[in-house]
Amino acid sequence: MTSLLIENAVGIFTGHAGAAMRTSGSIRIRDGVIAAIGDMPPEEGERRLDVSGCVIYPGLISTHHHLFQSVMKGVRAGINLPLAGWLREVPHCYWAKIDEEALAVAARIGLTEMLLSGTTTIADHHYLFSDTFRFDPAQVIFDVARELGIRLVFCRGGATRARHFDTAGFVPVPTESLDHMLKSVESCAQRFHDSSPGSLCQVVLAPTTPTWSLDPGELKEVIAASRRMKLRLHSHLSESTDYVDFCLSVHGKRPVHWLADHDWLGPDIWYAHLVHLDADEVRILAETGTGMAHCPQSNCRLGSGVAPADAMARLGGAVSLGVDGAASNEAADMISEMHSCWHTHRAVKGADAVTAEDVVHWATAGGARVLGLPQTGTLAPGQQADIAIFDLDQPRHFGMHDPLISPVTCGGAASVRALLVGGRIVVDRGTIPGFDIAKLRSDAAHVIARMTA
Repeated sequence: MTSLLIENAVGIFTGHAGAAMRTSGSIRIRDGVIAAIGDMPPEEGERRLDVSGCVIYPGLISTHHHLFQSVMKGVRAGINLPLAGWLREVPHCYWAKIDEEALAVAARIGLTEMLLSGTTTIADHHYLFSDTFRFDPAQVIFDVARELGIRLVFCRGGATRARHFDTAGFVPVPTESLDHMLKSVESCAQRFHDSSPGSLCQVVLAPTTPTWSLDPGELKEVIAASRRMKLRLHSHLSESTDYVDFCLSVHGKRPVHWLADHDWLGPDIWYAHLVHLDADEVRILAETGTGMAHCPQSNCRLGSGVAPADAMARLGGAVSLGVDGAASNEAADMISEMHSCWHTHRAVKGADAVTAEDVVHWATAGGARVLGLPQTGTLAPGQQADIAIFDLDQPRHFGMHDPLISPVTCGGAASVRALLVGGRIVVDRGTIPGFDIAKLRSDAAHVIARMTA
């Protein structure tokens, strides 16, 4: 049995809501699981990690990303466009240039960004599966995640019909038959899905959108298949007013009400964005336990609006945070996302709308709830030792009266003293052991040069 004692932290955020968020003392880890938290002396032969000057959070959890977009940051043609124009000018123009090398590099960029911001679990919504590919995107992304030691929830996307734009210059996003999609998801799950408590690999069924990517007659078959396979379901919804206008004009109902008719609600389902909801939709989502992946930076960047995450949370709803793709959020890391989340809600709803503790809860316990990973997201005996230790060693943290909230409220690049996934140190003093950042920078430049040639 291996044992590690983390000691001398300034304080601990547990991830729990309310007064239970704050605690102090040491954390003892045995064989990758938290054994105890509190004041305790070291045991004979126990490894000790002194984190003086640091604060401890649960490992952060991002519930929505598009890793392939990590090589599409700051594309000039789309930088000032709203969602529909941005889709046309960026992912729809560049997706066909993502070969195996580009995807592997993009995944490394995205996952290293996440690790270096204190993230231990990421849900990647990958929706590009073309019969022209000579590689398996799932294999590429899982291989990179295993190399880096992060927990990966792979959301196997796709579409049976494509959204069309009346503009030249891009190859239509690939589609597949529903039968092929469902068989491919099942095959992916058989190869990679592990539902054990310490699992590093899970698979989710994730059509790109129910609104435009599937025929309405396919919706009930899709949710039935996900439940038969015992997989969760994920998709985009109500990111812009286009979703609402389309559903009202075509189906005569708002998106959440329309999906309720097709059984696409429940605690095994979560949606990215959910910006444009009315009060009744918020209530329905909360009552059914349907989750929200709140992506404030991408929603701000695209001018989409601010999701009612706070209203949903007040009703007991399942709220989490996601960074979305780096093509619409050039700072795709969780500390930036949390800082932006804290600011954005307060800017439009008042200074007491969202607290730093709320944001931490959404980014930890909320993420674990949405992804169905109950043994992560909080710090308590019996939980997986997914732990982010933030050093408050930069001038922006100096003078803080409440150092526990400093990583959220002060912003800037995270200073990670250590990041543990299942008790294994994957970031040590701001670096990933054995990982060549200079090579990644060079590889990224090479990929961009090929994509833009």
